Amino acid sequence: MQKKIKNKVIEKQKPFDFTLGITILLLLALGIVMVLSASAPSALSTTGNSYTYVIKQVLFAGVGIVLMFIISKIDYRIYKKFYKFAYIASIIALFSVVIPGIGVSVKGATRWIDLGFGRFQPSEIAKVGLIVFYAGYLSEHKEEIGFFWKGCIKSFCYLIPPIAILFFLQDHLSASVVIVSIVSIMMIMGGVKVKHFLSIAVTGGSVAAAGMLLLATLTEKGKFRLARLTTFLDPFADIKGDGWQVVQSLYAIGSGGLFGVGLRRK
Repeated sequence: MQKKIKNKVIEKQKPFDFTLGITILLLLALGIVMVLSASAPSALSTTGNSYTYVIKQVLFAGVGIVLMFIISKIDYRIYKKFYKFAYIASIIALFSVVIPGIGVSVKGATRWIDLGFGRFQPSEIAKVGLIVFYAGYLSEHKEEIGFFWKGCIKSFCYLIPPIAILFFLQDHLSASVVIVSIVSIMMIMGGVKVKHFLSIAVTGGSVAAAGMLLLATLTEKGKFRLARLTTFLDPFADIKGDGWQVVQSLYAIGSGGLFGVGLRRK
């Protein structure tokens, strides 16, 4: 009895993960430096202050750090009770972009909702929600994970609704790729057999790639993505259009080499 009480006390007094914390802070600091380097010229030209965007980024980072420490004090096992709710909430959040007066379209993509004081991408909620869902689902059905149909196929099927909404409704391929990558790693770590996973990944990836190529060729859906790929063949053919990013990258490498010219005050 005393041993159980002692173990509970130890669980409640788990030390701070110093390595993980420092890693997060270093990555955060690196990201802020990159924002400063990339945004200083445009911030100066539009607002008259080189630090306008990086200051905003630092403020958001500060809020994020505070929330990180608060959430880290919550026992992660509590989330398992709400994993089904997390999935439903993720789907509802992704659908929220079509609500009149809330959803915002920019350049043909409907990925944002207007909060009044700013815009927010519901896909960020879905990323966290699907992590919670799959963590709970995989632990709840760990006896089935090793089977092809009941484990691998069934687990992947839960990805179809959110990915379909992201691609066809929001036209948000990058978020789809991030979510699929995270869930794939979770499934492998959760016990899905590698051979089962690879068979689904290769088949599903091939069908998805062929489908996107067909859509881009026959319709306007995703045509800009195809243009981005073909632009690499001759980026200077459309310097101010599809080739803009590639040409700027070549200019940057030409003037600064692989390691750049360092940070400069703009």
